[in-house]
Amino acid sequence: MWRIWRLFDPLRTMVAQAVFLFAIAVMIHLILLSTNKFNWLDGPAAAMPTAAMPAATPAAKS
Repeated sequence: MWRIWRLFDPLRTMVAQAVFLFAIAVMIHLILLSTNKFNWLDGPAAAMPTAAMPAATPAAKS
């Protein structure tokens, strides 16, 4: 394993990896925010219209 670090600069490699992982995380979050189901900023009301929900029925009294 030590021979790999003789080929690559460790600091530059770790910085490149951190930048790459941050870019992947930002991309995944933006993709999720663009969907109706997983958009946590608009809330669940935007994902499910009220017309699609069935009307509440009162419980039968016995």
